Amino acid sequence: MGLMDFIKKQFIDIIQWTEDDNGVLAFRYPMQDFEIQYGGSLTVRESQMAVFVNEGKVADVFGPGMYKLTTQTLPVLTYLKNWDKLFESPFKSDVYFFSTRQQVDQRWGTTQPVTIRDKDFGAVRLRAFGNYSYRVVDPKKFHTEISGTRERYTVTELDGQLRGLMLQHISDAVAQSGIPFLDLAANQVEFAKALHEATAPSFDALGLKLEMVTLQNVSLPEELQKILDQKIGMGMIGQNMGQFMQYQTAQAIPKLAEGVGSGGGGGVAGDAMGLGAGLALGQTMAQQLQQSLAGANQTAQPAAPVQPQPVSASADEVLLLLEKLGDLKAKGILTDEEFAAKKAELLKKLS
Repeated sequence: MGLMDFIKKQFIDIIQWTEDDNGVLAFRYPMQDFEIQYGGSLTVRESQMAVFVNEGKVADVFGPGMYKLTTQTLPVLTYLKNWDKLFESPFKSDVYFFSTRQQVDQRWGTTQPVTIRDKDFGAVRLRAFGNYSYRVVDPKKFHTEISGTRERYTVTELDGQLRGLMLQHISDAVAQSGIPFLDLAANQVEFAKALHEATAPSFDALGLKLEMVTLQNVSLPEELQKILDQKIGMGMIGQNMGQFMQYQTAQAIPKLAEGVGSGGGGGVAGDAMGLGAGLALGQTMAQQLQQSLAGANQTAQPAAPVQPQPVSASADEVLLLLEKLGDLKAKGILTDEEFAAKKAELLKKLS
């Protein structure tokens, strides 16, 4: 090496990284035309780790602290370079810093519905979104698998890969949680915990630790939302068939009024539907009035209780109820046994 080359060569006494920019996961310390002074200082701050790399091979890894760079503190690099115990010359090595701070408020979500298998409904389509956070815990693995020799590697560059890992394990999380699909919205914490457990090993393989997963929303498909609304309605009115007919009639009246007000209704068919709804409402009100009168008579004459009269039903009414029950059975709201019991009850009214 000539005298001028020696003069131009510069030596580094202090190696450190101050993390001037946010969102940087890995940073390569600039070493072009530089050599590290033997006995120089390496400063690794809290929430950082440093790695020395010799000719593409990861050597020594340093956690937070201040180190004097000698053969004692660089045992792996000493071995790779075959230094003897008396070595005290400047040397070359690549130095990489890694941020181990939590990278918070990372977003995940389904751009398209994800198909999962549910024990109640079979294959269903799910939309969900939430947040997660992670940190670098194994810089050697992260350097080998992800960042490599780049000058810097950022959170933004890794975002798509990690979001894909989250979405990839949604089906596994639903299966592990054991939560029925219709109950996912009410058990967001349990589902987020299951998603964390299912996804964490994939993060670990990249030298990362998945710290936390949150679930903000689960969207049900429109067809399942309708079934859920019907179940809620049935739960509010109970299993009494009379109450169910009152509920159905009340639901139909606004639609009937809307059709009449707009001049619609489909002519004769619409009039027939309106007449049927009116008759059903009238019968329901008559039954309620009869029950109220019977209750009043029973209160006034406790010694001679009035026997309730069986309410008869026409064949058309029974047929209409059977059709509605058939629809509920087809949608899974009524079981075969419940449908058979209600069917037998209605057929008795014809006798």
